[in-house]
Amino acid sequence: MNVDRLVFAIAGCFILISLALSQLHSLYWLWFTAFVGANMLQAAFSGFCPMAMILKKLGKEPGCAFQ
Repeated sequence: MNVDRLVFAIAGCFILISLALSQLHSLYWLWFTAFVGANMLQAAFSGFCPMAMILKKLGKEPGCAFQ
């Protein structure tokens, strides 16, 4: 998997996990869902994604979305 696909997979997992935790533990977990969504939105416009930077430093091959 390249960086682009991993970013989407990790963001999707974070969202699903935080939604489950909001139902099982506390509604405050929805703030984490909002954070992930806001980060995805700003990355779409700016191209800056902290997760993509981390994955590149770990040696994953870059895709065309996050260069």
